[in-house]
Amino acid sequence: MVLGSTEEPFATTADPPKGAARTAERRGYEVPVERGSQGALLERRRSGWRGRLHTTLELIRANPTGRVALKIFIGILGAVIVTVGIALIPLPGPGWLLVIAGLGVWAVEFHWARRLLAFTRRNVQAWTRWVTSRSLPVRFLLGAVGLVFVSVVVWLSLKYSLGIDVVARLLHYLATH
Repeated sequence: MVLGSTEEPFATTADPPKGAARTAERRGYEVPVERGSQGALLERRRSGWRGRLHTTLELIRANPTGRVALKIFIGILGAVIVTVGIALIPLPGPGWLLVIAGLGVWAVEFHWARRLLAFTRRNVQAWTRWVTSRSLPVRFLLGAVGLVFVSVVVWLSLKYSLGIDVVARLLHYLATH
């Protein structure tokens, strides 16, 4: 086969250049699928809802207007989720989880968010490994410190946001009863 022939776009090269397979698929060429362990993994990963989502995003990105609209939509959706998450951080609930979920939404379209999400995953996994390698009393101590921290944050946010001083009301109740 001759390189550049219209029969098979990558017949003479072992690894096509990055993005070339995607371009060939868009133009209607059949792109050979690797049958090694990575190829099978990619094929499995792209099946189901993830595959449909990936295909839909690629179709949207194929059009310049769609690409800009997708960036704007992903940017706004991620900002809303992150903002709600940040507002919920001081309260008991899924504040940090929502911030990380919003970061995951941004990571669909923005490279900096992908890097920040990977950094977050690495550090959370390292923290989890470190905590689980400690003895049970140390883990209980870490849990107690975390519980005290969350309790103080909830108390302060109730006191200064809503004007409810739980500690003063509790002390008043104990003094009168």
